[in-house]
Amino acid sequence: MKNFTVVVLTYQTPKNIILDCLSSIDKDIKVLIVENSEIFNHKDAISSKFTNVEILCTGKNLGYGGGNNFGIEATKTDYILILNPDVICSKDLFSNIKDVIKENRDFSIIGCQYLHDEIFMPAGFFDKEKNKKFTESFRKDKINELTEVDWVTGCSMLLNIKKFDNKKIFDENFFLYFEEFDLCKSLKDKGEKIYSSKKLKIHHLGFKSSFDENSSFKKSINRIREWHWMWSSFYFYKKNFSFLYAINKMIGKLITAGFKTLFYSLTFNEEEKEKYKYRFLGIYSSMLNKPSSFRDNI
Repeated sequence: MKNFTVVVLTYQTPKNIILDCLSSIDKDIKVLIVENSEIFNHKDAISSKFTNVEILCTGKNLGYGGGNNFGIEATKTDYILILNPDVICSKDLFSNIKDVIKENRDFSIIGCQYLHDEIFMPAGFFDKEKNKKFTESFRKDKINELTEVDWVTGCSMLLNIKKFDNKKIFDENFFLYFEEFDLCKSLKDKGEKIYSSKKLKIHHLGFKSSFDENSSFKKSINRIREWHWMWSSFYFYKKNFSFLYAINKMIGKLITAGFKTLFYSLTFNEEEKEKYKYRFLGIYSSMLNKPSSFRDNI
């Protein structure tokens, strides 16, 4: 596949996870690893084993959107597969991608489906009732081989770069979470086509791409995730609907987080207190129009 690149965004990702991901990619596929920091610690191990892999560093952590924009801008192919490093590709993924591209030229994004995962939905709709019906059909395997949807998840996205105005496709105001939903919403508003494909399948390990489970900064990672999930939720609703819509969607979560922070402080449950504290702070910061700048010294 000459006109195709896989972009894998990493951030201090454990070597074994990256190796497992790269080993599942066909050896004739161009791969670009974008390390979202100053130094990639596994360059020798990767370069000695994979001749189809190029490695670039961003210089600092740009977040999911900024890091992937960096990688997309560095590629010269018309088709790009955005891939999280904690993804294992199915054996027929790339032959099926070739077929899907050949059969369906008029798409902006095609999302993959997860193997052996009955919890997380890989695609859906923004309308609540429409999404409910789609989820029920999906669970019963009663959807078409290629189904037009409103959004797909960002761990594995096939992009048709010719459909974008420029290569800076993600809104870099997001640092973590909701970038793909925001991108999909903007495309749907323009009348572009987004699909979920039953033929494109991956294993998503989940929650493992940025840190070692036993690492010392696991707590910091969890605080960052709690804060940014809430910040990005409010920003997404505000940007794509309205400020009042965002308030309506998030005010209950803000009040709940505040009360639970106080409750767990009084009951000396430090872990739960931290979780709700950073949820509260994420929403509050987004409501005040503050940037998504929380990093917890990471």
